[in-house]
Amino acid sequence: MSIMREIIRAISITLVLWLLTGIIYPLGIVVVGQVFFPFAANGSIMQNIDAKPIGSALIGQVFTSDRYFHGRPSAVRYSQGKKARPTGISGASNLAPSNPDLINRITEEANQLRDENLQPVADLIYTSGSGLDPHISLKAARQQLERVARARGVQEDEIIPLINRYTDGRFLWIFGEPGVNVLRLNYALDLEDINRKLNQ
Repeated sequence: MSIMREIIRAISITLVLWLLTGIIYPLGIVVVGQVFFPFAANGSIMQNIDAKPIGSALIGQVFTSDRYFHGRPSAVRYSQGKKARPTGISGASNLAPSNPDLINRITEEANQLRDENLQPVADLIYTSGSGLDPHISLKAARQQLERVARARGVQEDEIIPLINRYTDGRFLWIFGEPGVNVLRLNYALDLEDINRKLNQ
C-alpha cells in the first residue's frame, strides 16, 4: 500500500511541476513580453511607412549601395534573394587564422576599402561570431560617412545626428562597446530623403 502511495505522490509532483514549468511559466513570460515589451518580444521587426516589414533591428543585413552604411561582413546569410524567406541561419566560417581562404577574403576586403580611400576598420573586414551582427562601431560608421553623404548629396553634418541617435550604448553601461544599428540608421536616412523631397 505504501508503494502505491509513493507512486501516486510521484505522479502528482510530476504533474504539478509540468503544469508550473510547461504551462504557467511560459504563459506568464508571453503575457509579460506582449504587455510590457511587445516590440522586442515580437522580434524587433521594423516596418516602413507602408507598414511592410523591412527587417529586424536585431539581425544584420547586406547593404551594397553607396547610399547606405554597410554592416559587418557575414560568413552566413540571413536570407538569399529578394523573395527569399529568412533562414534563421547563424554561425561563423570556422576557418582557422592560418587558413588561406580566410586570409584571401580579409585581404580582398581590406584592399576594397583602401580603393575607396577607407581605413580597414576591424568590423568592416572581420565577420562576427554569429554572422548576424546588426551593429558596426562608431569608427566604422565615421569611415563610411563621406561616401554616404556624397551619394545622397547631403552634408556630413546632416548625417552625424542620425549616427548618434541610432548608436546603442554599452549593455548595463559597462559591458561591450557602443555600436551603430545599421538597419535603423539606413532607414532613417531614407526617411530624411523622403522628407527632403516633400519639402522641396
